[in-house]
Amino acid sequence: MMTSGSTDNQKNENEKDQNQKTAWVQMGNYAQLAIVFPAATLIGWLIGSVFDRWLHTNWLYIVGLILGIIAGFVELIRTAAANK
Repeated sequence: MMTSGSTDNQKNENEKDQNQKTAWVQMGNYAQLAIVFPAATLIGWLIGSVFDRWLHTNWLYIVGLILGIIAGFVELIRTAAANK
């Protein structure tokens, strides 16, 4: 039979493990932004460049770049709001 003291120790250890996992998950989410933000910008620029070549223009890459940056900021805001 377990005593209440050992049950309290188990609860404390479980809470400590949960807090550690939460910290690692948050760190992973923020580290993800280091990849997502530049990738969104690059992909937007590439799509804009492809449209430039296809439509024989020279300004659509700027639109793609801006849309990629906006997509990166949207992901930044979503990640920050989810971790509150």
